[in-house]
Formats: sequence, structure tokens, C-alpha cells
Amino acid sequence: MRRTILLLAAAVALAAPAALAQTAWPEKIALPDGFAPEGISIGNGTTFYVGSIPTGAVYTGNLRTGAGRILVPGATGRAATGLEHDRGRLWVSGAGTGKAFVYDARSGALIREYQLATGAGGTFVNDVVVTKRAAWFTDSQRPVLYRVALSANGVPGALTTVPLSGDYQHVAGAFNLNGIDARPNGRTLLAVQSATGMLFRVDGGGATKAVDLGGYVLTNGDGILLHGRTLYVVQNRLNRIAVFRMAPSLLSGTLVRTITDPDFDVPTTIDRLGSRVYAVNARFGTATPTDQSYHVVKAG
Repeated sequence: MRRTILLLAAAVALAAPAALAQTAWPEKIALPDGFAPEGISIGNGTTFYVGSIPTGAVYTGNLRTGAGRILVPGATGRAATGLEHDRGRLWVSGAGTGKAFVYDARSGALIREYQLATGAGGTFVNDVVVTKRAAWFTDSQRPVLYRVALSANGVPGALTTVPLSGDYQHVAGAFNLNGIDARPNGRTLLAVQSATGMLFRVDGGGATKAVDLGGYVLTNGDGILLHGRTLYVVQNRLNRIAVFRMAPSLLSGTLVRTITDPDFDVPTTIDRLGSRVYAVNARFGTATPTDQSYHVVKAG
């Protein structure tokens, strides 16, 4: 009997590290080599989604285990920058294609495609936030937002182009509006302008007001995340995330801290699961992006 108990104890002790390894939350999650990612969104449970800029492919994985697969294969005429999961759908910004794509988040099937920007002039559909009644897209080359109306259960509907007015000043030839997020009710948006390092509050009609960050300049501002009154702003080439405590009006904010991590390599966008913040490394500036390694990083 004593020998049996000792053997059982030894077996439990040996199994414990394996069990811990299976339930661990990896600090880094590898994406496919050459994937060239930009956007990340966390969906139901521990599922995450990451888009590929040059191909429009979407990779999905598990934050707890690190395992994943290609959900949406890359295709000619597609691209993927910002993306967001909402009610079983995946909304994807189409970068220089001027398009937006809506996919089934489980099967990867294309539900709908929108041509947001048409006519002469450049376009770069950069980021997206989905609220209860609309999906909002930024264009880094045009002084507008694109609004796709949603039904009560999130079905995509009509497209409207919303010109920006107020404090926002478009910088010709530069990278302008980038990351975007919204209050839960969808009536108030926040967006960062990469060219100036400014943050703007935007209403549903496109009227903008500059946000006072106490003199802090969001140099290389990219993806943003609004969680209650906490605002995270990724500063990509600076390899850091600035964290602000925002006023109830969202017209001012105070820097609380900055998040850095030795695993950052030009992070672009972030999302949050519980107390964990995840960033995706875009590694902008690499000489051969299509054969490099890329990762999602558990930050801070």
C-alpha cells in the first residue's frame, strides 16, 4: 500500500509541470513566418484574430495555449490592417484597397465587402471600431470617417462617408487618422492622428475636438484601446504603450504610465482580455518582411 501511494505521488508530481504547461498563458505567440501583421482583436473567450497587411489573410488562435490556424486565406485584391470581432462577425480594414471586409468569425466566409473610398486620390483604410449601431473606419489619407450602419443584431447595412470638421487639420501627404475606439454607447469616438501626435474626440456627425493630454505628444500613435476611462495608445516605433486616465468628457487625459516590453518589435495595435493586454508586432522597417518571424506579445 505504501509503495502504491508513493508511486501515485510521484506520478502526480511528474504530471503537474505538463498540466501547468498546457494551461499557461504564453508571453509570446508565434504567427506564421512572413505573415506581416498589423491588427489584433480578441473575440469570445480566449480566441484572438490577427490580420496580414499584404495578403488580407486572417489568423486565429488561442491566447491560453498559443495554438492557431489560418481562418481567412490571403487573396489578390485584399489587405488587412485594423480588425474587430463583433457578434460573430469579423470586421477588417482594407488598407490601400480602399475596402472593408466582413467575415464570419467561425468559418472565415466572406459575408460582405464594401468599397469605402472611390475616385481620385490616395486611400488607406486603417482601423475600425464596431459599436451597437455602426462600424466606423478611419482613412489615413482622407479627412473622413466611414460609417456602416448595423441592425439591432449587428447585420451590416448602408455605408455613409462622414467628413471631419472642427479642430482636426488634415496634413497633406502624411499619415493622418489611425487608431480608433468608442464609448460603449457608440456616440463618442476617439481617434489618434499619426502625423501630429494629437488625439481627437469625434461625434457621430464628424465634429472633432482636440483632447488635452497635458502636453504629451503621441508620436508614432497607432492602435488605441478605450477601457472604461483608461486609454491605451500604441506608439509603434517607440516600442511603448502610453496609458492615460481620461476625464468623463474624454476631452482631457493624464498620463498614468507607459508600458514597455523587451519583446516589443514595433507593436501596432492592442486588445485586452481581463487584466492582460496583448499587442501584435508589425516589425515595420524590416528589409524582407515576407520571410520574417512575427508574434503576439502579452504586454506589461
